[in-house]
Amino acid sequence: MKKLILSLALLGAVACQQNKIGYVDNEEILNDYQAKIDVEAKFKKKAETLRKKTDSLSQSFDMEKKSFNSKLKSMSQKNAQEQYDLLQEKGQFLGRQIQQEQQQLQLASQTEIDSIISDVKEEIRKYGEANGYSYILSGGENGSVLFGNDKDEVTEAVLKILNDNYKK
Repeated sequence: MKKLILSLALLGAVACQQNKIGYVDNEEILNDYQAKIDVEAKFKKKAETLRKKTDSLSQSFDMEKKSFNSKLKSMSQKNAQEQYDLLQEKGQFLGRQIQQEQQQLQLASQTEIDSIISDVKEEIRKYGEANGYSYILSGGENGSVLFGNDKDEVTEAVLKILNDNYKK
């Protein structure tokens, strides 16, 4: 009988324990995390440099096409066709080169952003463990929290830790 009462008391105590649940606003963290801001600025600068290079190559190629068109009347048909084919090959080569550089830039940017997201998730996990949370949910526009008490939101605390660690 004592065992039954003790078991029921223990079961009741366990049943009364509540899980500590918090949530973070993912958008706020990612928008205000200095590491992400710095990566975006770095790649924006690289994209601008690539755009200028692309514009320069395009202008140069356009001048080459105009020069070809102005000389076209004085060329034999065979020579004109050869020059036209070379010009077309050069245009295709430049197009592929520009597209490849844009894809490489986009891939490098996405790789760094993915790394930042992994870091954020890891920091949220560490924060949850250190502060006794059973769950930390995702909030914000694309999150899964439809309602949450402000006292359960841990966005600012996690963001502060992330930015402090990033400064180091």
